[in-house]
Amino acid sequence: MIYLYLVASVLASVLFVNFSHPSKKFTQLLLAFSGAYLLSMTISHLLPEAFGILDHAHEQQKQINTKTVGVFILIGIIIQLILESFSKGAEHGHVHLHDVQKQFPWMLFASLCVHAFSEGIPLGYANNQSFLWAIVIHKVPVGIVLTSFFLKHEYDLKKIVFFMTTFALMSPLGSYLASKINFFQDFQHEITALIIGIFLHISTVILFESSENHKFSYPKFIAILLGMAIALF
Repeated sequence: MIYLYLVASVLASVLFVNFSHPSKKFTQLLLAFSGAYLLSMTISHLLPEAFGILDHAHEQQKQINTKTVGVFILIGIIIQLILESFSKGAEHGHVHLHDVQKQFPWMLFASLCVHAFSEGIPLGYANNQSFLWAIVIHKVPVGIVLTSFFLKHEYDLKKIVFFMTTFALMSPLGSYLASKINFFQDFQHEITALIIGIFLHISTVILFESSENHKFSYPKFIAILLGMAIALF
């Protein structure tokens, strides 16, 4: 069922673009909602869980492990910064390709696949509904932006289908391999902290970039409040 949710979130975004052709304003509001949801879910659920796993440890060991979790969160932020140098910001809903050509952006493709794969890993060793819904909500607007971008610039249809299908399968693949390979389970706390760092970076960038000229927008503000509220409750 987890795999179904992850794949359906991307495929639904593709179908949505093809049948409804969403406006830029709608997409920005959806991005604001997803960014607020992701940030709120990370702060209110994932961070406490990441540090809460140490509650029953010896006090000295707890301090060491807590610091380690923090270090891996920072590493996750750095990893996301590196990925974005290749993906051109597609993870947070903005594809910054200034010299658009007919050649398919394969570096963007590879970077987003790595990103999607890593997101799915924590679902392989923990039945964490917080992680699942954070990923699902995040993938919908990203899928909409990517599909709109590919169609706008008239990339080859076969490559678009290949990319979006592969992108949809990467998170389930990460989850599946994490459930079968001991390495991911042995270092699950560190990996979870890495993903938290990635989520923190993506969600904050989404909120900053979803506003034009940093003007206050009531619809965007409502979308942010709604995303935070749903994540909390």
